[in-house]
Amino acid sequence: MRRYTLTAITLHWLMAILIIATFLLGLTMVDIPGLTPTKLKYFSWHKWLGVTVFGLACLRLLWRLTHTPPAYAPGMSAWQKKMANTAHGLLYLLIFAVPLSGYFYTLAAGVPVVYLGILPLPAFIAPDPALKPLLKQVHYAFNVTLLIVFCLHVLGALKHQFIDRDRTLQRMLP
Repeated sequence: MRRYTLTAITLHWLMAILIIATFLLGLTMVDIPGLTPTKLKYFSWHKWLGVTVFGLACLRLLWRLTHTPPAYAPGMSAWQKKMANTAHGLLYLLIFAVPLSGYFYTLAAGVPVVYLGILPLPAFIAPDPALKPLLKQVHYAFNVTLLIVFCLHVLGALKHQFIDRDRTLQRMLP
Protein backbone atom coordinates (compact mmCIF):
# COMPACT_ATOMS: atom_id res chain seq x y z
CA MET A 1 0.00 0.00 0.00
CA ARG A 2 1.27 3.45 -0.95
CA ARG A 3 2.22 5.85 1.87
CA TYR A 4 1.80 9.57 2.29
CA THR A 5 4.79 11.75 1.44
CA LEU A 6 7.22 12.70 4.19
CA THR A 7 6.00 16.30 3.92
CA ALA A 8 2.35 15.24 4.39
CA ILE A 9 3.28 13.00 7.33
CA THR A 10 5.34 15.75 8.99
CA LEU A 11 2.59 18.35 8.57
CA HIS A 12 -0.05 15.91 9.83
CA TRP A 13 1.74 15.02 13.07
CA LEU A 14 3.12 18.50 13.72
CA MET A 15 -0.35 19.99 13.34
CA ALA A 16 -1.89 17.26 15.51
CA ILE A 17 0.57 18.05 18.31
CA LEU A 18 0.07 21.80 17.99
CA ILE A 19 -3.73 21.52 17.87
CA ILE A 20 -3.76 19.35 20.99
CA ALA A 21 -1.40 21.78 22.76
CA THR A 22 -3.51 24.78 21.71
CA PHE A 23 -6.69 23.08 22.86
CA LEU A 24 -5.23 22.10 26.25
CA LEU A 25 -3.74 25.55 26.74
CA GLY A 26 -7.12 27.09 25.91
CA LEU A 27 -8.83 24.93 28.52
CA THR A 28 -6.18 25.80 31.10
CA MET A 29 -6.20 29.55 30.52
CA VAL A 30 -9.98 29.98 30.72
CA ASP A 31 -10.02 28.17 34.08
CA ILE A 32 -7.63 30.68 35.66
CA PRO A 33 -9.74 33.15 37.66
CA GLY A 34 -9.25 36.86 37.15
CA LEU A 35 -6.70 38.52 34.92
CA THR A 36 -3.29 37.35 36.12
CA PRO A 37 0.12 37.62 34.44
CA THR A 38 0.06 33.83 33.95
CA LYS A 39 -3.34 33.96 32.28
CA LEU A 40 -2.19 36.77 29.96
CA LYS A 41 0.94 34.79 29.08
CA TYR A 42 -1.17 31.71 28.28
CA PHE A 43 -3.51 33.80 26.13
CA SER A 44 -0.50 35.03 24.13
CA TRP A 45 0.87 31.51 23.72
CA HIS A 46 -2.58 30.26 22.71
CA LYS A 47 -2.83 32.93 20.03
CA TRP A 48 0.68 32.23 18.77
CA LEU A 49 -0.08 28.54 18.50
CA GLY A 50 -3.34 29.34 16.70
CA VAL A 51 -1.55 31.53 14.16
CA THR A 52 1.06 28.80 13.66
CA VAL A 53 -1.66 26.18 13.13
CA PHE A 54 -3.33 28.46 10.59
CA GLY A 55 -0.04 28.96 8.70
CA LEU A 56 0.65 25.23 8.68
CA ALA A 57 -2.94 24.60 7.56
CA CYS A 58 -2.30 26.83 4.55
CA LEU A 59 0.87 24.88 3.73
CA ARG A 60 -0.90 21.59 4.25
CA LEU A 61 -3.79 22.54 1.98
CA LEU A 62 -1.38 23.64 -0.75
CA TRP A 63 0.48 20.35 -0.41
CA ARG A 64 -2.75 18.36 -0.54
CA LEU A 65 -3.98 20.21 -3.62
CA THR A 66 -0.75 19.44 -5.48
CA HIS A 67 -0.17 15.86 -4.28
CA THR A 68 -2.62 12.99 -4.64
CA PRO A 69 -3.09 11.09 -1.39
CA PRO A 70 -2.66 7.31 -1.40
CA ALA A 71 -5.69 5.21 -2.29
CA TYR A 72 -7.78 3.68 0.45
CA ALA A 73 -7.12 0.09 1.49
CA PRO A 74 -8.44 -2.53 -0.89
CA GLY A 75 -11.74 -3.90 0.32
CA MET A 76 -12.72 -0.72 2.16
CA SER A 77 -16.48 -0.30 1.75
CA ALA A 78 -18.06 2.66 -0.04
CA TRP A 79 -19.67 3.96 3.17
CA GLN A 80 -16.30 3.87 4.99
CA LYS A 81 -14.67 5.82 2.16
CA LYS A 82 -17.51 8.35 2.30
CA MET A 83 -17.12 8.68 6.09
CA ALA A 84 -13.34 9.09 5.76
CA ASN A 85 -13.74 11.74 3.05
CA THR A 86 -16.33 13.59 5.13
CA ALA A 87 -14.16 13.48 8.26
CA HIS A 88 -11.09 14.67 6.35
CA GLY A 89 -13.10 17.47 4.74
CA LEU A 90 -14.41 18.58 8.13
CA LEU A 91 -10.93 18.43 9.65
CA TYR A 92 -9.56 20.65 6.87
CA LEU A 93 -12.45 23.09 7.28
CA LEU A 94 -12.02 23.22 11.05
CA ILE A 95 -8.23 23.68 11.03
CA PHE A 96 -8.99 26.96 9.27
CA ALA A 97 -12.24 27.87 11.04
CA VAL A 98 -10.99 27.45 14.62
CA PRO A 99 -7.98 29.80 14.38
CA LEU A 100 -9.88 32.32 12.25
CA SER A 101 -12.80 32.41 14.69
CA GLY A 102 -10.36 32.90 17.57
CA TYR A 103 -8.58 35.66 15.67
CA PHE A 104 -11.81 37.53 14.94
CA TYR A 105 -13.01 36.99 18.52
CA THR A 106 -9.77 38.57 19.76
CA LEU A 107 -10.14 41.51 17.38
CA ALA A 108 -13.78 42.04 18.41
CA ALA A 109 -12.56 42.09 22.02
CA GLY A 110 -10.23 44.94 21.07
CA VAL A 111 -7.05 42.98 21.67
CA PRO A 112 -4.36 43.09 18.97
CA VAL A 113 -2.66 39.87 17.91
CA VAL A 114 1.12 40.21 17.86
CA TYR A 115 2.64 36.96 16.62
CA LEU A 116 5.45 35.81 18.92
CA GLY A 117 5.35 39.28 20.48
CA ILE A 118 7.09 40.64 17.38
CA LEU A 119 4.82 40.72 14.32
CA PRO A 120 1.55 42.64 14.66
CA LEU A 121 -1.18 41.03 12.55
CA PRO A 122 -3.67 43.19 10.68
CA ALA A 123 -6.94 44.06 12.34
CA PHE A 124 -9.61 43.19 9.78
CA ILE A 125 -12.41 44.31 12.07
CA ALA A 126 -12.69 47.05 14.67
CA PRO A 127 -13.38 46.25 18.31
CA ASP A 128 -17.05 45.36 18.62
CA PRO A 129 -18.46 44.60 22.09
CA ALA A 130 -21.72 43.38 20.52
CA LEU A 131 -19.95 40.93 18.19
CA LYS A 132 -17.50 39.65 20.83
CA PRO A 133 -19.89 37.20 22.63
CA LEU A 134 -21.13 35.78 19.31
CA LEU A 135 -17.58 35.16 18.09
CA LYS A 136 -16.67 33.63 21.45
CA GLN A 137 -19.54 31.13 21.04
CA VAL A 138 -18.56 30.43 17.42
CA HIS A 139 -14.95 29.77 18.47
CA TYR A 140 -16.15 27.46 21.25
CA ALA A 141 -18.56 25.58 18.93
CA PHE A 142 -15.85 25.10 16.30
CA ASN A 143 -13.48 23.77 18.99
CA VAL A 144 -16.05 21.28 20.29
CA THR A 145 -16.77 20.15 16.73
CA LEU A 146 -13.05 19.80 16.03
CA LEU A 147 -12.62 17.72 19.18
CA ILE A 148 -15.47 15.39 18.14
CA VAL A 149 -14.22 14.96 14.56
CA PHE A 150 -10.64 14.53 15.82
CA CYS A 151 -11.76 11.76 18.18
CA LEU A 152 -13.71 10.03 15.40
CA HIS A 153 -10.63 10.30 13.15
CA VAL A 154 -8.44 8.68 15.82
CA LEU A 155 -11.02 5.96 16.49
CA GLY A 156 -11.26 5.25 12.76
CA ALA A 157 -7.48 4.95 12.48
CA LEU A 158 -7.38 2.61 15.49
CA LYS A 159 -10.22 0.51 14.03
CA HIS A 160 -8.27 0.09 10.81
CA GLN A 161 -5.12 -0.79 12.77
CA PHE A 162 -6.49 -3.25 15.31
CA ILE A 163 -9.75 -4.60 13.87
CA ASP A 164 -9.41 -4.42 10.07
CA ARG A 165 -5.60 -4.78 10.14
CA ASP A 166 -5.46 -3.23 6.69
CA ARG A 167 -2.31 -1.10 7.19
CA THR A 168 -4.23 2.18 6.77
CA LEU A 169 -2.52 3.72 9.79
CA GLN A 170 0.96 2.79 8.49
CA ARG A 171 0.44 5.14 5.55
CA MET A 172 0.65 8.11 7.93
CA LEU A 173 3.24 6.87 10.42
CA PRO A 174 6.78 8.27 10.19
